[in-house]
Amino acid sequence: MVSILLFLLFGLAVGAVARLLMPGRDPGGWAFSMLLGIAGAFVGGFLGRVLGIYAFDQPAGFIMSIVGAMILVGIFHAARRSAYA
Repeated sequence: MVSILLFLLFGLAVGAVARLLMPGRDPGGWAFSMLLGIAGAFVGGFLGRVLGIYAFDQPAGFIMSIVGAMILVGIFHAARRSAYA
């Protein structure tokens, strides 16, 4: 139970930092930030494994999770821009 709460708090921290670093307005509140951070950790871990930074059984670190979340925010901004164009 505690590990799930820590995982959610980690996702919230990563999502909040990624949203602060990326310019532009983002809809959603803390729940969106948490989901963004969790998804960013998965994307960052995948990229780290592809680039050879992490072994297969290693989780993504904080910095790589933020990079993954920033990639997702960038994709979200691009999709939102093309939807309104």
